[in-house]
Amino acid sequence: MSKEPFVIEQTYNSPVSKVWEALTDNEKLKRWYFQMEDFKPDVGFTFRFSGTDKGVTFWHQCIVQEVIPFKKLSYTWRYDEYPGDSLVSIGLFDEGDGKTRLRLTHSGLETFPQDNPSFAKESFAKGWTYITGTSLKDFLEKQG
Repeated sequence: MSKEPFVIEQTYNSPVSKVWEALTDNEKLKRWYFQMEDFKPDVGFTFRFSGTDKGVTFWHQCIVQEVIPFKKLSYTWRYDEYPGDSLVSIGLFDEGDGKTRLRLTHSGLETFPQDNPSFAKESFAKGWTYITGTSLKDFLEKQG
């Protein structure tokens, strides 16, 4: 597997402040992302959540690494039962006229077991495309 990170960009009809809230407010996160017991945009904050792929539940362990309010949020991404460490970085860019461009970079995917199709780059691409392109977009643009 290539060491190239997975990168996706989306533009939302929503101001940066609303996108930042959606990324950092746990009650809002629960409505479009994953169910987490708690989340705080504080460096060193640890959070976990489960996700299911092909009938298998994966427990994600994450630690917030970088917070630049309204601009950038980064956190580690690893799994309880599997080796590998990766990093998710989300950048926000004000595009004017109440629009925000989000750039998500997920690096380190090659450190996960490559014999498991759930860890294939295509699997992450499918997941992040849905999360950023459908779930978050619908949350931001339909919450009124």
